[in-house]
Amino acid sequence: MTVIVVALVVVIILLMLSVRIVQQYDRGVHFRLGRVIGVKEPGLRLIVPLADSLRRVSLRTMTMPIQSQGIITKDNVSVDVSAVAYYRVENPVDSVVSIEDVTSAINQIAQTTMRKVVGQHYLDQILAETDKINGDIRSILDPLTKQWGILVSLVELKDIQLPETMKRAMARQAEAEREKRAKVIAAEGELLAVDSLSQAASIMEAHPVTLQLRTLQTLVEIAVDKNSTVIFPAPLMTALSDIGSFFAREQSVVPNAVPTPSVDGLAARPA
Repeated sequence: MTVIVVALVVVIILLMLSVRIVQQYDRGVHFRLGRVIGVKEPGLRLIVPLADSLRRVSLRTMTMPIQSQGIITKDNVSVDVSAVAYYRVENPVDSVVSIEDVTSAINQIAQTTMRKVVGQHYLDQILAETDKINGDIRSILDPLTKQWGILVSLVELKDIQLPETMKRAMARQAEAEREKRAKVIAAEGELLAVDSLSQAASIMEAHPVTLQLRTLQTLVEIAVDKNSTVIFPAPLMTALSDIGSFFAREQSVVPNAVPTPSVDGLAARPA
């Protein structure tokens, strides 16, 4: 009876040692006496006790934060850059056999690559061309991690910390840029106004009546404000010329006329 009980206990222990459950998102790397003999699919799997071992490898996409790195850009600006990487296992055997700790290796190589790539760009490029930098980092990581059975699906720069002095300098630059745009827009408006006034002057020169109509319109606008003083604009030189012509005609009609003032303000001599 004791022998039977011991045999049952041994059988149960052997069954416990031989039964393995592989999850849907895992793959089991099957070792026998230290050699890889295959990959177990999800489900209930049996192995030879003591001789076999099963190493589970997750095929899910992993998220790895890359800690902030102090980097000097190509234009000698010190920035702190942090990122995040997404990767997954494509070849379970290589991820177990080719490297000891996949997570640590990817973390270290991602930090080194990020520092190298970001340091080759100017600060303005880092701030404006993050997509290009992300692609450059991934293109460097893919050949390195492929031999480990890992596929890096995405690398994103997460945060870029600038020195306070650089932030103030960039703020002043932005203000100067906006002032420049405002001055350019104002100058363009003045140019358009000058063109319009030039066209209006040409029309008024061809049609003198339009000047009188404009004068009347100005009077109407002034009258709306109920001003007690009305300034009536008139072409000065034309008015003086007309006055001079009038006195000249009068002198030619009436002999010995009283001397009249000339146009230029000097007293005229009697005819």
